[in-house]
Amino acid sequence: MEEHSTPDQKAFIRQAIESGRLHREEDAVKEALSLWEERERTRAEILAAVDEAEVSLARGEGRIITQQSMRELAEQVKQRGRARLAA
Repeated sequence: MEEHSTPDQKAFIRQAIESGRLHREEDAVKEALSLWEERERTRAEILAAVDEAEVSLARGEGRIITQQSMRELAEQVKQRGRARLAA
């Protein structure tokens, strides 16, 4: 596989090597691919969660959002947090 970096990218990689952050140019490519893979996995998880939420809503399991319901939700979150801290 052949990779073509822009002049700015090459300078960025060179700076990382000179500072000791990276040892070789290949390390920059490996790190970039690793970050891309992580981002794509996160994206897939988010899309799956959205799909699950849409199915839940279709079953009528949604929550009507009002100022009061948000206050109640915030209070529930606080209570769960306090319970975790106490445990």
